[in-house]
Amino acid sequence: MLTIAHLSDIHLGQVHRRDGGKRARRRAERVMAYLEALPGPLDGVLVTGDLADHGLAEEYRQVAGVLASRHPVLTCPGNHDSRAPYREVLLGQVPGEEQGEEPVNRAHRLPGADVLMLDSSIPGQHDGLLDDRTLHWLDGQLASGRTELPALVAFHHPPVELHLPTVDPIRQFGEERLARVLGSHPRVVALLCGHSHTPAATTFAGLPVLVAPGVVSTVTLPCEGGRGISFDHPPMLAFHVLDGDGRVTTHYRVVP
Repeated sequence: MLTIAHLSDIHLGQVHRRDGGKRARRRAERVMAYLEALPGPLDGVLVTGDLADHGLAEEYRQVAGVLASRHPVLTCPGNHDSRAPYREVLLGQVPGEEQGEEPVNRAHRLPGADVLMLDSSIPGQHDGLLDDRTLHWLDGQLASGRTELPALVAFHHPPVELHLPTVDPIRQFGEERLARVLGSHPRVVALLCGHSHTPAATTFAGLPVLVAPGVVSTVTLPCEGGRGISFDHPPMLAFHVLDGDGRVTTHYRVVP
């Protein structure tokens, strides 16, 4: 059995009411402190994008400190992230000019499952796309290595509408190409994403799509009224449990 914590959209560096970014950092630290205090270990902590708010190197230095954990931490970029400083600060890579804008795709071999973290960001835009390089990489990773094991595929932008007017126009597009790749690899058991700043669950290409809550803020449904985004809701996270039958069960938690 595999147990993974999943959070998203910490947006370190986001200034709220001229607080110098302290609020965003405090909320992310609160979530990580909750995970560090768990009596048992986790197989991984997934953070599905928007680690930084402006994609600045100094923000990623904050990210590295806040996400430091006794648990393995797995990340991917979001639309607020910037690939070159992300690589340099978080991955210890010093890319050349061309490599700096290559998608940041990484494979993680956890006990009993592969977790493939994809870059759905489009530099300079807020909507998402898994480009041809990323889909080719995904296809190769799923077809090689530990093909007898289940795989979780994670990225920032959800590939379907979530009926959120503030998010749906900037979701992941070109999703039919992703569906074709997934259709060739039945070992994929779930898709994990963020971007929507709300806990949600739906389906895509016959698979569960499990959306992590946003740590920095919560996007609300039209029926809830208001501005469509709340800075008063407490931070949340998800726990995904993958059992021996390849079934994923998700539990959402409000962080006290």
